[in-house]
Amino acid sequence: MTTETPTLILASASPRRQAFLRLLGIPFRVRPAHVDERPYPGERPDLLALRLSWAKAYAVAREEEGVILAADTLVVLDGQVLGKPKDPQEARAMLRALRGRWHTVYTGLTLLDARHTPRASSLVDAARVRMRDYSDAAIDAFVESGKALDKAGAYAIQDEDFAPVARIEGCMATVMGLPVARLLPLLADVGIPLPEDPTRACRHFFGHCCLLGEG
Repeated sequence: MTTETPTLILASASPRRQAFLRLLGIPFRVRPAHVDERPYPGERPDLLALRLSWAKAYAVAREEEGVILAADTLVVLDGQVLGKPKDPQEARAMLRALRGRWHTVYTGLTLLDARHTPRASSLVDAARVRMRDYSDAAIDAFVESGKALDKAGAYAIQDEDFAPVARIEGCMATVMGLPVARLLPLLADVGIPLPEDPTRACRHFFGHCCLLGEG
């Protein structure tokens, strides 16, 4: 008797997360989740990222049946959460605040198996990031490109033109919004195989492999 591979549903419209799954060779379909992302009073950023990933997964589970993957990424500077900027002015302010400094990126991840009795695995991964001392002109060029407005903290670590990051401690995939190394065992647990070598996704984006190669 064969067991049918479950359908993976990505509860996100993020092109970065979709690109990772494609490189891993995992078939999926997209069903973005819409939840209230406002933090509770005094809520820690890591717990907020975890809660939002859980909330997104369960929001999609109310309308879909399958294995649901949800994630939420937060950029935190001096204890303040920097979300997606609402306009170019806020994007410039965020990038100036981050310039030349360390901050922390948290990505909460939930994999919810909603096929029968719902069961979920949730985790949060963190990375520390130091931005380079980029110029105001570089900020203006990046913001004017339109690429800053759909990203937490108003930047993309993988952007080759702006290249905002000087150093990272942790997994670059976590900063991009999907901690692949932490996701793999969760996928295996619900019966989703990986057709391709998972290290290829990491090397494709970064030119090297980090946590995926540590076993």
